[in-house]
Amino acid sequence: MAGSSFSSETEQFSDVRDTADVNKEDQRHEEQGHEHELKKYYIGSIDQGTTSSRFIIFDATGTPVAMHQLEFEQIYPHSGWHEQDPYEILQSVETCVTKATEAFVAKGLSVSHIKAIGITNQRETTILWDSETGKPLYNAIAWPDTRTLHIVQELKKKEGADEVATLCGLPISSYPSSVKLVWLIRHCEKVREAYEAGRLMFGTVDSWLIYNLNGGPERNIHITDATNASRTMFANLSSLQYDDKLLDFFGIDRNKVRLPRIIPSSDREAFGSISRGPLKGVPITGCLGDQSSALVGQCAFEPGMAKNTYGTGCFLLYNVGDKPVISKHGLLATVAYDFGGSHGPVYALEGNVAVAGSGVKFLMNNMGFFRDSSKISEVALSVEDSGGVIFVTAFSGLFAPYWIDDAKGTMFGITQHTKRGHIARATLEATCFQTRAILEAMEKDSGHKLSQLAVDGGMCNSDICMQTQADIIRIPVDRPFMRESTALGAAIAAGYAVGLWTEYKELMRINRADRTIFKPQITQKESEKMYKRWGKAVEMCRGWIDTTDDNNDDDDV
Repeated sequence: MAGSSFSSETEQFSDVRDTADVNKEDQRHEEQGHEHELKKYYIGSIDQGTTSSRFIIFDATGTPVAMHQLEFEQIYPHSGWHEQDPYEILQSVETCVTKATEAFVAKGLSVSHIKAIGITNQRETTILWDSETGKPLYNAIAWPDTRTLHIVQELKKKEGADEVATLCGLPISSYPSSVKLVWLIRHCEKVREAYEAGRLMFGTVDSWLIYNLNGGPERNIHITDATNASRTMFANLSSLQYDDKLLDFFGIDRNKVRLPRIIPSSDREAFGSISRGPLKGVPITGCLGDQSSALVGQCAFEPGMAKNTYGTGCFLLYNVGDKPVISKHGLLATVAYDFGGSHGPVYALEGNVAVAGSGVKFLMNNMGFFRDSSKISEVALSVEDSGGVIFVTAFSGLFAPYWIDDAKGTMFGITQHTKRGHIARATLEATCFQTRAILEAMEKDSGHKLSQLAVDGGMCNSDICMQTQADIIRIPVDRPFMRESTALGAAIAAGYAVGLWTEYKELMRINRADRTIFKPQITQKESEKMYKRWGKAVEMCRGWIDTTDDNNDDDDV
């Protein structure tokens, strides 16, 4: 009887095991079939960054199949000023779309399989144009521009200044679009005239691109998404609509300026469609500010997940869920993404480093350290460490969590022993130190310590930079094999709108393969010693800018 019973139980277990194996096999085949089906559909992604534009065509598994990138000119009329030509931004995007589409077709693929286009863009950069002609009234003022410092100081003393961050999530600084608009109304005659006549159209880069890609004044699609709107200081972070208190604080009459309509980041119809070129008629269905797009591209859909993008600047976003968290430690509260429908907006805490990849470009273009920015690792590896050199890369002041407007770039610890390699290492370390400061502030605001940091952007290609980052923050750094996370996020938003995916869980498999994990390799004592020296240098870099200097601020342009 015992033997018979054991045999029966074994057979029952065998049946269950076989059924489970069959179910797993069926699931695997189903997933493979689904993935094969997804490879038939494509999403285009316009990635308009600070120094270059790209167009990448992804298949629906998140794999890039065609791409073109084009740099455009940066304009620096005075110290602290940073401008761009709005037409050159647009032309660079249209050229990239054409070239990448040609490469796509050359692979034997059909344009008809490109189902939608997403847009991601440099945030805060401000463009103003005439509603009647569609022509820009001044160059774009780029996000790192610091000409508005005297306005910032003025606004900080104004009644109601303490309430601003609680409404929009952002501190008063030279960074957001609001103070750029104020400066342009005060100092640009063409802008003032259009403002008084009610013809002034305001937008960040996403609005400018969408307006023009749709054909300009003819279709007059003037729109922005919630992530970009949350960077202007004009939108209420809870309602995601323009707030009269904020507009009044900045002295903006909403009857005189045309603000873009705010909609979710993923929408099947509102963004319009491409009006000309090889992708004429393809709908634009997704739009995200670049750092929100990178968070989506890293599939950080759960509260507590974070990413750091090492581009021209460095931007760390931490998902806090469906309610905004107003920082008490120098961080920004922002919209992470808003896919509309039943999901609603998701918020993030954000910390920004103004100078990351631009610090490497500084060594290349201004100091002649190397001819190719990718050589930074080679030069940095020529020495064992930074030789005691600390480079506070405060070219535009220091952003989160310090918010030191009157800082300038300063270098400490230089001796006769100092070589190019030491300065190269110190430049990389500057970004890593500031990232640690942001992470510490996020831990205080959220009450949780991050266990791992997902990374992307150009500087993360440097192994020595990512290893240094892991050493300084004392947690693993997770780098994807496919590092176009920002462009991928816009593609995900666009694909979501047209039904390629319907749930966040479907996206969690995207870009998971072949990731590299960098773990700390130095002791905590060594890490703390380095960070303490950085903190001392930060305190010593204060006060280098006199915000009462004229610096051409009061001249009309």
